[in-house]
Amino acid sequence: MSAPDASARTGTPRRRRHVLVCAVLTALALAITLVSLSRGDYPLDAGQLFEALTGRGDFASTIVLQWRLPRSLAAIVFGAALALSGAIFQTLTRNPLGSPDVLGFSTGAYTGVLVLTLAAGGAASGALGGAATIVGALAGGLGTAVVVYLLARRDGLQGFRLIVVGIGISAMLHAVNVWMLLQAQDEVAMAASMWGAGSLSLIDWPALLPVLGLLVLAVPALIVCVPLMAQLELGDDVATVHGVGVERSRRRILLLAVILVAAVTALSGPIAFVALSAPQLAKRLVRGTGIPLAASAAMGAVLLGGADLVAQHVLPTALPVGVVTIVLGGIYLVGLLLAPALQTRSTPGRYRQGHA
Repeated sequence: MSAPDASARTGTPRRRRHVLVCAVLTALALAITLVSLSRGDYPLDAGQLFEALTGRGDFASTIVLQWRLPRSLAAIVFGAALALSGAIFQTLTRNPLGSPDVLGFSTGAYTGVLVLTLAAGGAASGALGGAATIVGALAGGLGTAVVVYLLARRDGLQGFRLIVVGIGISAMLHAVNVWMLLQAQDEVAMAASMWGAGSLSLIDWPALLPVLGLLVLAVPALIVCVPLMAQLELGDDVATVHGVGVERSRRRILLLAVILVAAVTALSGPIAFVALSAPQLAKRLVRGTGIPLAASAAMGAVLLGGADLVAQHVLPTALPVGVVTIVLGGIYLVGLLLAPALQTRSTPGRYRQGHA
Protein backbone atom coordinates (compact mmCIF):
# COMPACT_ATOMS: atom_id res chain seq x y z
CA MET A 1 0.00 0.00 0.00
CA SER A 2 1.40 3.41 -0.93
CA ALA A 3 1.86 6.20 1.60
CA PRO A 4 -0.90 8.41 0.15
CA ASP A 5 -3.35 5.51 0.26
CA ALA A 6 -2.49 4.78 3.88
CA SER A 7 -2.83 8.45 4.80
CA ALA A 8 -6.20 8.66 3.07
CA ARG A 9 -7.49 5.57 4.86
CA THR A 10 -6.28 6.94 8.20
CA GLY A 11 -7.75 10.40 7.58
CA THR A 12 -11.19 9.21 6.49
CA PRO A 13 -12.22 7.66 9.85
CA ARG A 14 -11.00 10.80 11.62
CA ARG A 15 -13.06 13.01 9.33
CA ARG A 16 -16.09 10.79 9.86
CA ARG A 17 -15.60 10.93 13.60
CA HIS A 18 -15.22 14.72 13.45
CA VAL A 19 -18.47 15.03 11.47
CA LEU A 20 -20.26 12.66 13.84
CA VAL A 21 -19.07 14.55 16.93
CA CYS A 22 -20.16 17.87 15.39
CA ALA A 23 -23.56 16.46 14.49
CA VAL A 24 -24.17 15.01 17.96
CA LEU A 25 -23.06 18.18 19.73
CA THR A 26 -25.15 20.36 17.41
CA ALA A 27 -28.21 18.22 18.07
CA LEU A 28 -27.54 18.42 21.82
CA ALA A 29 -27.22 22.23 21.63
CA LEU A 30 -30.52 22.40 19.73
CA ALA A 31 -32.20 20.19 22.33
CA ILE A 32 -30.89 22.41 25.15
CA THR A 33 -32.25 25.46 23.34
CA LEU A 34 -35.71 23.93 22.96
CA VAL A 35 -35.80 22.91 26.63
CA SER A 36 -34.73 26.40 27.64
CA LEU A 37 -37.46 27.96 25.49
CA SER A 38 -40.12 25.75 27.06
CA ARG A 39 -39.14 26.32 30.71
CA GLY A 40 -39.97 29.27 32.94
CA ASP A 41 -42.83 30.83 34.85
CA TYR A 42 -45.03 30.12 31.83
CA PRO A 43 -44.12 26.49 30.87
CA LEU A 44 -44.95 25.17 27.42
CA ASP A 45 -45.36 21.65 26.09
CA ALA A 46 -43.97 20.58 22.72
CA GLY A 47 -47.12 21.52 20.79
CA GLN A 48 -47.40 24.94 22.39
CA LEU A 49 -43.71 25.59 21.79
CA PHE A 50 -44.05 24.72 18.09
CA GLU A 51 -47.04 27.05 17.74
CA ALA A 52 -45.16 29.81 19.55
CA LEU A 53 -42.10 29.44 17.31
CA THR A 54 -44.26 29.61 14.20
CA GLY A 55 -46.03 32.73 15.45
CA ARG A 56 -49.43 31.13 16.03
CA GLY A 57 -49.38 31.16 19.81
CA ASP A 58 -50.36 34.80 20.47
CA PHE A 59 -49.16 35.41 24.04
CA ALA A 60 -46.94 32.31 23.97
CA SER A 61 -45.28 33.62 20.80
CA THR A 62 -44.50 36.88 22.55
CA ILE A 63 -42.94 35.02 25.49
CA VAL A 64 -40.85 32.71 23.31
CA LEU A 65 -39.87 34.94 20.38
CA GLN A 66 -39.41 38.23 22.20
CA TRP A 67 -38.34 37.26 25.73
CA ARG A 68 -36.75 33.80 25.74
CA LEU A 69 -35.29 33.35 22.25
CA PRO A 70 -32.72 36.19 22.42
CA ARG A 71 -31.21 34.73 25.59
CA SER A 72 -31.24 31.13 24.34
CA LEU A 73 -29.75 32.15 20.98
CA ALA A 74 -27.10 34.24 22.72
CA ALA A 75 -26.09 31.28 24.90
CA ILE A 76 -25.52 29.07 21.85
CA VAL A 77 -23.80 31.66 19.66
CA PHE A 78 -21.69 33.15 22.46
CA GLY A 79 -20.59 29.71 23.60
CA ALA A 80 -19.45 28.89 20.07
CA ALA A 81 -17.63 32.22 19.76
CA LEU A 82 -15.81 31.78 23.08
CA ALA A 83 -14.83 28.23 22.15
CA LEU A 84 -13.45 29.37 18.78
CA SER A 85 -11.45 32.08 20.49
CA GLY A 86 -10.06 29.56 22.95
CA ALA A 87 -9.23 27.13 20.15
CA ILE A 88 -7.27 29.85 18.35
CA PHE A 89 -5.25 30.77 21.43
CA GLN A 90 -4.55 27.15 22.34
CA THR A 91 -3.41 26.44 18.79
CA LEU A 92 -1.06 29.43 18.71
CA THR A 93 0.36 28.84 22.20
CA ARG A 94 0.34 25.03 21.85
CA ASN A 95 -0.81 24.92 25.46
CA PRO A 96 -4.16 23.75 26.88
CA LEU A 97 -4.08 26.70 29.31
CA GLY A 98 -4.09 29.22 26.48
CA SER A 99 -7.48 30.94 26.52
CA PRO A 100 -8.65 34.58 26.52
CA ASP A 101 -9.76 34.48 30.16
CA VAL A 102 -6.40 33.12 31.34
CA LEU A 103 -4.41 35.49 29.10
CA GLY A 104 -6.31 38.54 30.33
CA PHE A 105 -8.21 39.54 27.18
CA SER A 106 -11.63 38.98 28.78
CA THR A 107 -10.52 41.05 31.77
CA GLY A 108 -9.21 43.74 29.44
CA ALA A 109 -12.53 43.88 27.61
CA TYR A 110 -14.28 44.28 30.98
CA THR A 111 -11.84 47.07 31.85
CA GLY A 112 -12.70 48.88 28.63
CA VAL A 113 -16.40 48.70 29.42
CA LEU A 114 -15.83 49.96 32.97
CA VAL A 115 -13.74 52.91 31.77
CA LEU A 116 -16.38 53.92 29.24
CA THR A 117 -19.22 53.40 31.73
CA LEU A 118 -17.62 55.32 34.57
CA ALA A 119 -16.44 58.10 32.27
CA ALA A 120 -20.05 58.65 31.19
CA GLY A 121 -21.26 58.63 34.81
CA GLY A 122 -24.63 57.38 35.94
CA ALA A 123 -26.14 57.76 32.46
CA ALA A 124 -24.02 54.83 31.28
CA SER A 125 -25.31 52.40 33.87
CA GLY A 126 -28.34 51.78 31.70
CA ALA A 127 -26.17 51.35 28.62
CA LEU A 128 -24.53 48.13 29.80
CA GLY A 129 -25.12 45.64 27.04
CA GLY A 130 -25.74 48.38 24.45
CA ALA A 131 -23.67 49.78 21.62
CA ALA A 132 -21.44 51.75 24.00
CA THR A 133 -20.19 48.59 25.68
CA ILE A 134 -19.26 47.07 22.32
CA VAL A 135 -16.88 49.97 21.69
CA GLY A 136 -15.47 49.77 25.21
CA ALA A 137 -15.03 45.99 25.13
CA LEU A 138 -13.33 46.01 21.73
CA ALA A 139 -11.03 48.84 22.77
CA GLY A 140 -10.15 47.18 26.07
CA GLY A 141 -9.65 43.74 24.56
CA LEU A 142 -7.54 44.98 21.66
CA GLY A 143 -5.51 47.26 23.93
CA THR A 144 -4.78 44.37 26.27
CA ALA A 145 -3.81 42.19 23.31
CA VAL A 146 -1.33 44.80 22.10
CA VAL A 147 0.28 45.12 25.55
CA VAL A 148 0.52 41.35 26.07
CA TYR A 149 1.87 40.84 22.55
CA LEU A 150 4.57 43.51 22.93
CA LEU A 151 5.67 42.26 26.34
CA ALA A 152 5.70 38.59 25.28
CA ARG A 153 7.40 39.11 21.91
CA ARG A 154 11.11 38.40 22.18
CA ASP A 155 12.81 36.48 19.37
CA GLY A 156 9.36 35.49 18.20
CA LEU A 157 6.20 34.87 20.16
CA GLN A 158 6.54 31.86 22.48
CA GLY A 159 3.41 30.24 23.89
CA PHE A 160 4.67 29.82 27.46
CA ARG A 161 5.89 33.42 27.65
CA LEU A 162 2.56 34.64 26.27
CA ILE A 163 0.66 32.75 28.98
CA VAL A 164 2.88 34.02 31.82
CA VAL A 165 2.64 37.62 30.61
CA GLY A 166 -1.11 37.28 30.10
CA ILE A 167 -1.64 35.98 33.64
CA GLY A 168 0.32 38.93 35.04
CA ILE A 169 -1.58 41.49 32.96
CA SER A 170 -4.88 39.85 33.93
CA ALA A 171 -4.05 40.18 37.64
CA MET A 172 -3.14 43.84 37.20
CA LEU A 173 -6.31 44.61 35.27
CA HIS A 174 -8.43 42.82 37.86
CA ALA A 175 -6.97 45.09 40.54
CA VAL A 176 -7.68 48.14 38.36
CA ASN A 177 -11.27 46.98 37.85
CA VAL A 178 -11.83 46.61 41.59
CA TRP A 179 -10.38 50.07 42.21
CA MET A 180 -12.66 51.65 39.59
CA LEU A 181 -15.73 49.96 41.08
CA LEU A 182 -14.81 51.27 44.53
CA GLN A 183 -14.57 54.81 43.13
CA ALA A 184 -17.88 54.68 41.29
CA GLN A 185 -21.31 55.73 42.49
CA ASP A 186 -23.24 52.96 44.24
CA GLU A 187 -25.84 52.39 41.51
CA VAL A 188 -23.24 52.42 38.73
CA ALA A 189 -20.94 50.06 40.64
CA MET A 190 -23.82 47.70 41.39
CA ALA A 191 -24.89 47.53 37.75
CA ALA A 192 -21.32 47.02 36.55
CA SER A 193 -20.62 44.34 39.18
CA MET A 194 -23.73 42.34 38.30
CA TRP A 195 -22.90 42.59 34.61
CA GLY A 196 -19.28 41.64 35.33
CA ALA A 197 -20.40 38.32 36.82
CA GLY A 198 -21.29 37.16 33.31
CA SER A 199 -25.02 37.19 32.71
CA LEU A 200 -27.40 36.67 29.79
CA SER A 201 -30.50 37.85 31.65
CA LEU A 202 -30.66 41.36 30.16
CA ILE A 203 -30.19 40.36 26.51
CA ASP A 204 -32.87 41.43 24.06
CA TRP A 205 -33.05 41.73 20.27
CA PRO A 206 -31.89 45.38 19.98
CA ALA A 207 -28.75 44.63 21.99
CA LEU A 208 -28.14 41.20 20.45
CA LEU A 209 -28.37 41.98 16.74
CA PRO A 210 -25.24 44.21 16.47
CA VAL A 211 -23.13 41.61 18.27
CA LEU A 212 -24.52 38.81 16.11
CA GLY A 213 -23.65 40.86 13.02
CA LEU A 214 -20.07 41.30 14.24
CA LEU A 215 -19.71 37.59 14.98
CA VAL A 216 -21.15 36.64 11.59
CA LEU A 217 -18.58 38.88 9.88
CA ALA A 218 -15.80 37.21 11.90
CA VAL A 219 -16.67 33.70 10.67
CA PRO A 220 -15.48 34.16 7.04
CA ALA A 221 -12.27 35.75 8.34
CA LEU A 222 -11.74 32.72 10.57
CA ILE A 223 -12.30 30.34 7.66
CA VAL A 224 -9.66 32.20 5.66
CA CYS A 225 -7.21 31.88 8.57
CA VAL A 226 -7.68 28.11 9.04
CA PRO A 227 -4.88 27.14 6.59
CA LEU A 228 -2.53 29.61 8.30
CA MET A 229 -3.34 28.09 11.68
CA ALA A 230 -2.61 24.63 10.31
CA GLN A 231 0.80 25.83 9.12
CA LEU A 232 1.61 27.57 12.41
CA GLU A 233 0.68 24.43 14.31
CA LEU A 234 3.56 22.64 12.57
CA GLY A 235 6.04 25.10 14.07
CA ASP A 236 7.48 28.45 13.05
CA ASP A 237 10.39 26.95 11.11
CA VAL A 238 8.17 24.68 9.01
CA ALA A 239 5.66 27.48 8.41
CA THR A 240 8.45 29.79 7.25
CA VAL A 241 9.74 27.15 4.84
CA HIS A 242 6.22 26.90 3.40
CA GLY A 243 6.22 30.63 2.71
CA VAL A 244 4.05 31.78 5.64
CA GLY A 245 4.78 35.15 7.23
CA VAL A 246 4.73 33.84 10.80
CA GLU A 247 4.50 37.04 12.83
CA ARG A 248 2.11 38.75 10.42
CA SER A 249 -0.17 35.71 10.33
CA ARG A 250 -0.04 35.33 14.10
CA ARG A 251 -1.03 38.97 14.63
CA ARG A 252 -3.94 38.60 12.23
CA ILE A 253 -5.23 35.47 13.95
CA LEU A 254 -4.80 36.96 17.44
CA LEU A 255 -6.79 40.01 16.36
CA LEU A 256 -9.63 37.79 15.19
CA ALA A 257 -9.63 35.81 18.47
CA VAL A 258 -9.74 39.01 20.53
CA ILE A 259 -12.66 40.35 18.47
CA LEU A 260 -14.61 37.15 19.14
CA VAL A 261 -14.19 37.29 22.91
CA ALA A 262 -14.62 41.08 23.13
CA ALA A 263 -17.89 40.97 21.21
CA VAL A 264 -19.27 38.40 23.65
CA THR A 265 -17.96 40.26 26.70
CA ALA A 266 -19.54 43.49 25.47
CA LEU A 267 -23.02 42.05 25.84
CA SER A 268 -22.82 39.36 28.51
CA GLY A 269 -19.85 40.39 30.61
CA PRO A 270 -16.83 38.12 31.10
CA ILE A 271 -17.84 34.45 31.04
CA ALA A 272 -14.98 32.28 32.25
CA PHE A 273 -13.72 28.80 31.38
CA VAL A 274 -15.85 28.09 28.28
CA ALA A 275 -12.98 29.16 26.04
CA LEU A 276 -10.57 27.13 28.15
CA SER A 277 -12.42 23.82 28.37
CA ALA A 278 -14.46 23.53 25.16
CA PRO A 279 -11.52 23.09 22.72
CA GLN A 280 -9.86 20.45 24.87
CA LEU A 281 -13.08 18.50 25.39
CA ALA A 282 -13.73 18.61 21.65
CA LYS A 283 -10.20 17.43 20.92
CA ARG A 284 -10.66 14.44 23.22
CA LEU A 285 -13.91 13.50 21.51
CA VAL A 286 -12.53 13.79 17.99
CA ARG A 287 -9.23 12.05 18.90
CA GLY A 288 -7.32 13.73 16.11
CA THR A 289 -4.23 15.87 15.89
CA GLY A 290 -4.67 19.55 16.55
CA ILE A 291 -7.73 21.32 17.92
CA PRO A 292 -10.88 20.91 15.75
CA LEU A 293 -12.54 24.29 15.27
CA ALA A 294 -16.01 23.10 14.26
CA ALA A 295 -16.25 20.58 17.10
CA SER A 296 -14.91 23.21 19.52
CA ALA A 297 -17.64 25.65 18.48
CA ALA A 298 -20.33 23.00 18.92
CA MET A 299 -18.91 22.02 22.31
CA GLY A 300 -18.85 25.66 23.41
CA ALA A 301 -22.51 26.03 22.42
CA VAL A 302 -23.42 22.96 24.48
CA LEU A 303 -21.42 24.11 27.52
CA LEU A 304 -22.76 27.65 27.68
CA GLY A 305 -26.29 26.64 26.69
CA GLY A 306 -26.32 23.93 29.34
CA ALA A 307 -24.78 26.23 31.96
CA ASP A 308 -27.43 28.87 31.29
CA LEU A 309 -30.17 26.25 31.55
CA VAL A 310 -28.78 25.20 34.93
CA ALA A 311 -28.43 28.82 36.06
CA GLN A 312 -32.04 29.60 35.15
CA HIS A 313 -34.08 26.51 35.98
CA VAL A 314 -32.11 23.86 37.91
CA LEU A 315 -30.68 25.77 40.87
CA PRO A 316 -32.99 26.90 43.67
CA THR A 317 -32.14 30.54 42.93
CA ALA A 318 -31.42 31.93 39.48
CA LEU A 319 -27.76 32.91 39.14
CA PRO A 320 -25.64 34.59 36.46
CA VAL A 321 -24.38 32.01 34.01
CA GLY A 322 -20.81 33.09 34.72
CA VAL A 323 -21.09 31.71 38.25
CA VAL A 324 -22.03 28.28 36.90
CA THR A 325 -19.24 28.25 34.30
CA ILE A 326 -16.69 29.23 36.96
CA VAL A 327 -17.70 26.28 39.15
CA LEU A 328 -17.68 23.80 36.27
CA GLY A 329 -14.53 25.29 34.78
CA GLY A 330 -12.74 25.18 38.10
CA ILE A 331 -13.42 21.47 38.39
CA TYR A 332 -12.17 20.96 34.84
CA LEU A 333 -9.03 23.01 35.48
CA VAL A 334 -8.15 21.03 38.60
CA GLY A 335 -8.59 17.80 36.64
CA LEU A 336 -6.45 19.17 33.82
CA LEU A 337 -3.65 20.06 36.23
CA LEU A 338 -3.83 16.73 38.08
CA ALA A 339 -3.97 14.52 34.97
CA PRO A 340 -0.20 14.42 34.27
CA ALA A 341 0.61 13.62 37.92
CA LEU A 342 -1.98 10.85 38.06
CA GLN A 343 -0.72 9.40 34.79
CA THR A 344 2.86 9.38 36.08
CA ARG A 345 1.85 7.70 39.35
CA SER A 346 -0.15 5.03 37.52
CA THR A 347 2.92 3.77 35.61
CA PRO A 348 5.87 3.91 38.05
CA GLY A 349 7.29 0.56 36.99
CA ARG A 350 7.36 1.48 33.34
CA TYR A 351 9.02 4.80 34.18
CA ARG A 352 11.76 3.11 36.25
CA GLN A 353 12.29 0.47 33.60
CA GLY A 354 12.75 3.07 30.91
CA HIS A 355 15.43 4.85 32.97
CA ALA A 356 17.18 1.77 34.31
